[in-house]
Amino acid sequence: MKVSIVGAGIMGLGTAWALERLGHQVTIFEQGTVPNPQGSSVDQHRLIRYPYGPAEGYMNMVADSYAIWDQVWADLGQTLYRETGTLCLARRGAKWHDESIAALERAGHRVESLSPAELAKRSPLIETANVEAAYSLETGGVLFAERIVAALARRLAERGVEIRTNTTVVEIDPDRGFVTLADGTVIGADALVVAAGPWASRLVPGLRRRVKPSRQVLAYLLPPDDLKPLWQVSPMLLDIDPDVGFYAVPPRDGAGLKVGDHRFSLSGDPDGDRIGTQAEIAEALASCARHLKRFDEYRIDTLKACFYTVEPEEKFIIEPAGLSTYVMSPCSGHGFKFGPLLGSAVAGAIDAGEPGDIAAWAAGATR
Repeated sequence: MKVSIVGAGIMGLGTAWALERLGHQVTIFEQGTVPNPQGSSVDQHRLIRYPYGPAEGYMNMVADSYAIWDQVWADLGQTLYRETGTLCLARRGAKWHDESIAALERAGHRVESLSPAELAKRSPLIETANVEAAYSLETGGVLFAERIVAALARRLAERGVEIRTNTTVVEIDPDRGFVTLADGTVIGADALVVAAGPWASRLVPGLRRRVKPSRQVLAYLLPPDDLKPLWQVSPMLLDIDPDVGFYAVPPRDGAGLKVGDHRFSLSGDPDGDRIGTQAEIAEALASCARHLKRFDEYRIDTLKACFYTVEPEEKFIIEPAGLSTYVMSPCSGHGFKFGPLLGSAVAGAIDAGEPGDIAAWAAGATR
């Protein structure tokens, strides 16, 4: 079967990887280079972690995602992942914190609650006076996102997948699987996958009332020299709180120390500039100042703006969008770790000729 894919981020590449393994002929259309510096998938690293609050469907998907990543590493001949462990911080009684612990324990994960004294000993980077509750997991780590996208693209090209870079798709025919390029060329296929990140709603108008492109700013920080060795062995830090939360992705293998938060701007133009501002990152940095000792000694290395497509409940939208088309919109900031898993599900649906329960599963329904 001939399949066209719009977008060469992790969702498009993950789908192409799975389709090629099933024996299908795949062409990918990417409006920029690969990796595309404006794409939602391109950054130094992304987190993969089990805590998910009440969203047990996504928590359960993490184990399946790890298994698919192992297949990717075997195919690439290299592992672009490092285990860090997970350290979650919260105010006592914080809903997301408590719901995560309950779900993790129901699923049999070993959750270690930490007293303030234990937290201080375990992580001397943390300002424990501002943390009322904490727990750790041995699992969780960082995926080297930009390196993964580049390596997957190279591998797919070696296996005969055509990747057409700097090629913009301006229109699709979702019932016939056709794409129209910016120069007017129309290309047909037996099936079509739209995995165009924050640009997807331009091709699939039905998405416009369901998702919003959202400009998000993150910071790469330079810690004081004497704290750098501690960060090299630090777990990821999570405080998923709608008011004062933040996350810290620890440096590994040449990737820097990244911080941000989980509040969405729900605004911006994905074709706009990608230079972040101090004002946009101010609240996340204020949370860092509350949580990290000696934060006044940290310096900002880089501010970077990226775009996600945000569904109000951060649910993934992966479903048929016509007789021959699937749309993938799982870009609310937590989608990267599931790229090959979600791509494999779409490839399986195309191969079988019917979607099954893919939409409900992708939206976080438990199986």
